[in-house]
Amino acid sequence: MKFIVRLFSEITVKSPPVRKRMTRQLVENLRILLKRIDSKARVSQDWDRIDVEFPGTDADVRRQIAGVLTRVPGVAKVASIHESVFSSLDDVYEQAAVIWLERIAGKTFCVRVKRQGQHSFSSTDAERHIGGLLNQNSDAIGVKLDSPDVVVPIEIKESRSYIVERYDKGLGGFPIGTQGEVLSLMSGGFDSTVASFLSIKRGLRTHYCFFNLGGKAHELGVKELAFYLWHRFGASHRVKFFTVPFDQVVAEILQKVDPSCMGVILKRMMLRAASLICERGRYEALVTGEAVAQVSSQTLVNLSIIDQVTDVLVIRPLAFSHKEEIIATARAIGTESFSAEMPEYCGVISVRPSAKLRLDKVEAEEAKMERGLLDNALERTVVRLIDEVMDDVREGSEKVDRVGTLVHNDIVIDIRHPDEQKGSLLEMDDLTSMHIPFYSLNKEFPKLDKLKRYLLYCDKGVMSELHASHLLAEGHRNVAVYRPDLAD
Repeated sequence: MKFIVRLFSEITVKSPPVRKRMTRQLVENLRILLKRIDSKARVSQDWDRIDVEFPGTDADVRRQIAGVLTRVPGVAKVASIHESVFSSLDDVYEQAAVIWLERIAGKTFCVRVKRQGQHSFSSTDAERHIGGLLNQNSDAIGVKLDSPDVVVPIEIKESRSYIVERYDKGLGGFPIGTQGEVLSLMSGGFDSTVASFLSIKRGLRTHYCFFNLGGKAHELGVKELAFYLWHRFGASHRVKFFTVPFDQVVAEILQKVDPSCMGVILKRMMLRAASLICERGRYEALVTGEAVAQVSSQTLVNLSIIDQVTDVLVIRPLAFSHKEEIIATARAIGTESFSAEMPEYCGVISVRPSAKLRLDKVEAEEAKMERGLLDNALERTVVRLIDEVMDDVREGSEKVDRVGTLVHNDIVIDIRHPDEQKGSLLEMDDLTSMHIPFYSLNKEFPKLDKLKRYLLYCDKGVMSELHASHLLAEGHRNVAVYRPDLAD
């Protein structure tokens, strides 16, 4: 099987040296990711595209590779290709007919042929020949060269022919590893999650910093969400997850700071701590999910006061976005329900926040706070590699039964993300199965029959064990994990 990967448009307009460097990095990123799926997958670079090939016709492997290609930053479009030895235009038509006859039925179409090499015909000759045969032998309305309903793309290169089976839109952006490293302040809500995603998409190696205000459930939820973002969009590069204990800082603010300044001072303290982490890790910027005027601490005046505590560049990808746009992006990347159900701990809530503070007042209020709070918080900061944070989540969870062989009345719940579930349905014979995405389980599981046992399933068993443990902790004893690899 073969895929042709087209570069994001902003890469193609770069100078030749920059374009070459970015393309080389994208090739390396793809090799790292695809090797985990199939060690025999080959990635080769051309000037205007990248070719990905793997042996065999395994549909599940193909689905996994296609999924990776559409989620790697730097890719504009992915074409799934049927490749064969070129013998004649009639033979190319026969192969194209298998794929395209049904798709052009009831529609106008045209054939577009790209040809390279020595042949006895031109690209236009090939388009007329193949298009004529498709028109004669299909239920298409007819050939339309200008703005047809369907375009049938074909390439003939030397002694090989390539027929495009389908196009999938890529993520766009720049390859990770080409734009430096940043530290994203991550709370798990819509804003910080989408800001982190946009940072990854722009080619930035994005590390995560979570300020724990006192909630264990919130910490575990944010770790799970950060792992999801990394695993889905940025897994070509390992990053770090910093947990900064901020409970003492919050207590100090609540006891000593005027309510009008609480939110801004908390943000200033977070920015100070994050800046020190940035300097130690040599990260080049901070990323936050703030949007202008969304809350009182995010007016221009207050944002300016917040930023004065650091010399590190602060990037706000959502500065001019409104909430509906942010939630729509969260929905598109699969984190909407995740963030909506995030178990947050609200440590600082003021009933009288000010949208227009004065710097001298803020500094006077900060002076009331005990010195050394940040040093203490940073000393207690826990750093984990992102691919190890799920171990923390499991350690804080209840032990879950693993089931390899199903019995009568067992119901398997496929908790994978809908994009992962497509094309890889569970084959359950006569047994019952259902699909509830992991981010909807907490809401949907209580509605199920309490007299039946439900087995959660995902590809690797990590997410299923985590969520089964959460459900057990909530008092649902009729849940376990389905692991087909453990069958007798």
